[in-house]
Amino acid sequence: MKLYNTLTRKKEEFVPLEPGEVKMYSCGPTVYNFFHIGNARPFIMFDVLRRYFEYRGYKVTFVQNFTDIDDKVIKKANEENTTYDVIAERYIKEYFTDARGLGIHEASVHPRATENIAEIIDIVKTLEEKGHAYEVNGDVYFRARSFKEYGKLSHQPIDELESGARIAVGEQKEDPIDFALWKAAKPGEPSWDSPWGKGRPGWHIECSAMARKYLGETIDIHSGGIDLCFPHHENEIAQSECCSGKPFARYWLHNAFLNIDNQKMSKSLGNFFTVRDAAKVYGYDAIRFFMLSAHYRSPLNYSQESLSQAKSALARLNAALGSVRFLKENGNDGGETEAEKRSEEGFETYRRKFCESMDDDMNTADAVAAVFEAVRDINTVCAEKTVTKAYAEKADAFLNELCGVLGIGDAPEKKDGADAEIEKLIADRQAARKAKDFKEADRIRDLLKEQDIILEDTPQGVKWHKA
Repeated sequence: MKLYNTLTRKKEEFVPLEPGEVKMYSCGPTVYNFFHIGNARPFIMFDVLRRYFEYRGYKVTFVQNFTDIDDKVIKKANEENTTYDVIAERYIKEYFTDARGLGIHEASVHPRATENIAEIIDIVKTLEEKGHAYEVNGDVYFRARSFKEYGKLSHQPIDELESGARIAVGEQKEDPIDFALWKAAKPGEPSWDSPWGKGRPGWHIECSAMARKYLGETIDIHSGGIDLCFPHHENEIAQSECCSGKPFARYWLHNAFLNIDNQKMSKSLGNFFTVRDAAKVYGYDAIRFFMLSAHYRSPLNYSQESLSQAKSALARLNAALGSVRFLKENGNDGGETEAEKRSEEGFETYRRKFCESMDDDMNTADAVAAVFEAVRDINTVCAEKTVTKAYAEKADAFLNELCGVLGIGDAPEKKDGADAEIEKLIADRQAARKAKDFKEADRIRDLLKEQDIILEDTPQGVKWHKA
């Protein structure tokens, strides 16, 4: 498998530190609100990467943090006249609601910054002892120029980085490019005891501390949105490598921006909205499918048209899944036909195309295309009156295999009480038709149609899927 490494600006063969194991760290949300549609892209894309590694037999340890102490969290708490931990707890729960909706698996560990204060202080103390950090009135800053490779991730000389740096009011840095490791307590703010007095951690240091604690001093992959490349990830590298004397992360992966109607998402433009709001209109599944429709390093344009197209494509996939699952129960009990055997032989071709696409820097767009080539072939076979249960079983297993890696399609575990009610209505409609009560049959069909349930009469019985 080859991955594009932001650090080297080229695709590199992925070779893990330990054979058969992958250690991944991906930046999580700052929990002061629902996460927005742009945040969803890295959460989804790096969930797919993790799934694919597991599909290929790797043991993956995946860490995604929660920033639960931050200026934004404190500001939100003050606005609501409550405490930072109440705000953090609320939006961590809301994160998991949306993440589950999007099919994002929970990380191996979801550490919080406030749970790792001791580890953060330990790194800051080490940096200070080595001369890479200094204290001013309770604030502790990192000396960026003490790390000779500063700027190696963003590929910018330190003088160019300095030209855009500023010293904020109240800061007493030696150099504008230096950054905060520890912030002295302000009146009314939450704080923790430290060698420099009461205070709280800076943003960048928390990820270094949590990556080291749960994955070790050198990890395989660190990922996040391209907006985090500088300064966040650049600063993580500097402080981590100055502390340990070892490389921090061997592969750096960054997804491109998500635009809204061809414009950068911005509150000032009024095009800033949450996953929760988008899901009410299009559904979580369509959002995930949409994100996979482009390569993760390519800019992606979010629009009503693109989400509608994603929803339609997903409906075609789910219809195919519904067909094979229906035929597993209602198909022919005889031996497989020649057409079915040829189709099964094609599964290996589609599987190879899928894996070649994923091995090429996680090209999900081409991987999805391989799935839909298989769907077209399977639909052709399933249109025959003689489809066997044996073929349907194999086709279902094959589609589940590839869709499971991408996290798309209606999985059997998604069935719930609503599905049972739909199937009961379909059975009632069949009974009404048999009794020649066509008025009742039509009433039930219209009721199902209002719920976007499409019925299809086949020689094997009635199939249904959601529009």
